Amino acid sequence: MKFLSYRTQHHPDGIVGLLDGTGDNVTPLLFPNRRPVSSLHVLIEKWDEVSDKLLPGTPQEKVSDVEILAPLRGRDVLCVGKNYKDHAAEFHNSGYDSSDKKAQPDFPVIFTKRATSIVGTNQPIYPHPDVTDSLDYEGELGIIVGKGGIQISQENAWDHVWGAVIVNDFTARERQRDHKQFYIGKSLDTFCPMGPYAVHASALDFKKMELITKVNGEVRQKQMTSELIFDIPTLIETCSMGITLQPGDLIATGTPAGVCLSSGSFLKPGDKIDISITGLGTLSNTVGEASKSPPVCESITSSAALTVASPDPKLVKLPSGWIHLDTTGAESGDTIIFIHGLGGNSTNFAPLISASGVEKTYRVVTFDFEGHGLSPLSGDGLSIATIAESVKEVLDHVGAKTAVVVGHSAGGLVATTFAAEYPSRVTKLVLIGPVKQFPEAGFKALTGRAATVRETGMPGITPTVVSAGTSSTTQSSKPLAKGYVQASLLYTPAEGYAQTCVALANATDPAYEKISAPTLIIAGEEDKTSPKATIDFLQGKINGAKSETIQGVGHWIMVEDVEKTSELFSSFL
Repeated sequence: MKFLSYRTQHHPDGIVGLLDGTGDNVTPLLFPNRRPVSSLHVLIEKWDEVSDKLLPGTPQEKVSDVEILAPLRGRDVLCVGKNYKDHAAEFHNSGYDSSDKKAQPDFPVIFTKRATSIVGTNQPIYPHPDVTDSLDYEGELGIIVGKGGIQISQENAWDHVWGAVIVNDFTARERQRDHKQFYIGKSLDTFCPMGPYAVHASALDFKKMELITKVNGEVRQKQMTSELIFDIPTLIETCSMGITLQPGDLIATGTPAGVCLSSGSFLKPGDKIDISITGLGTLSNTVGEASKSPPVCESITSSAALTVASPDPKLVKLPSGWIHLDTTGAESGDTIIFIHGLGGNSTNFAPLISASGVEKTYRVVTFDFEGHGLSPLSGDGLSIATIAESVKEVLDHVGAKTAVVVGHSAGGLVATTFAAEYPSRVTKLVLIGPVKQFPEAGFKALTGRAATVRETGMPGITPTVVSAGTSSTTQSSKPLAKGYVQASLLYTPAEGYAQTCVALANATDPAYEKISAPTLIIAGEEDKTSPKATIDFLQGKINGAKSETIQGVGHWIMVEDVEKTSELFSSFL
């Protein structure tokens, strides 16, 4: 199994996919709850739980059309020095070894490479002309830790190996020499090429792996990786000696003889380094031009950390992450759940809930989906399918086997997705200004809006969205409704909004024919987001669905005319 980390227009924040047998195509992976696998670290940590339940996502793409990322980013790499006899000798005799008086060490030599040095295959290596003039390569086998632990014995070490990847331990030799310890010479930005993909241990024979490094097509290094001075179990035992190894940690096991320092002829801009290891493919990088600016390191974001300035007593932990959840109304009544839309939150339904008096007979469930309102992003990626799955998690959490499901805008697509996936759990379905799968123009508009939000924040798009999303009547004579929509948008976290834009852009229509619940569609006369063509499409696809149009309102229907919405809603219930 070969796992590729990559980025495309469909997955601009990056995703992990599985290569097919040819290695030419990659399919994005989803966790069992249909959340995208956006981090190999997270996948490795959950491996035992999810490995046999992973789902294929969409679309499958050609590897040649995607931006390949380093498999494991955002964490320093543990490295081993002088771990092949011939290399230990060539390094010791080169004049660059300030680490020991002996060529072959008595104990493993361990150092780290900074996380900011990591780049993927085909990415240029910046030569740092103001820092070094002794650029050197080091082809290495990288061991990926699966199960974490401390004080791991050699006997149990293989139980902690998840897989492997190729590493180029790029080095500024004079910095390695002058600073005695290896960190500075090994950690300059772009000095840790890694890839092209990560391979699970089940597909590898660690006793029969040959490492070959070529520079401009000429073989420079060639050795079996089983010929280490300190073998892999010894390295794992050493690296966990009083130090906890975590799932996804990477140990670069050392390089064979044949590096530049033995000849004194170092790399220069334009030189191409290809490192191949049996079963792991080929890692290729070229030394970049010195005249170009140093690369800008991508920020490293936490995958799941949650910090709350003021603790939220209504924040609950669900399988997919933390969700702000509220229940009101008749505890013994049937359940009704409300799903807000893009740029919305659970309070959007407060006027409708109050006007309809639904709390008198129903147990009312409202929640902020991930990245909106008071619900933080989990870091695992967003899709309409994952939000629909969180609806199931919310209902499970409150102990509701069935519910009336109400969705507005994007929440309407979430609602139909949920109703198609779990038809027996939906007693009635109310869609307010619902959306469906977007055409290519909609895809470009949503991904473009996501980019704008990330650049300017919510204030950069709010006036335009308010203008497009409300009717002329609302804008001219309903300042409270207009102000409410504006406040809802500005209250939305920018990254949550951007990720939901991308999720909507990539969403596909559910199997509408599987929806069995009585369905009411409430439309707005001036709704540009959910126009008549969308309403007609949904009414035609959902068996027995009825539609009603409210005059003089746009897309924020239940805010712009709460009385009429309440009337239709209450009558249907």
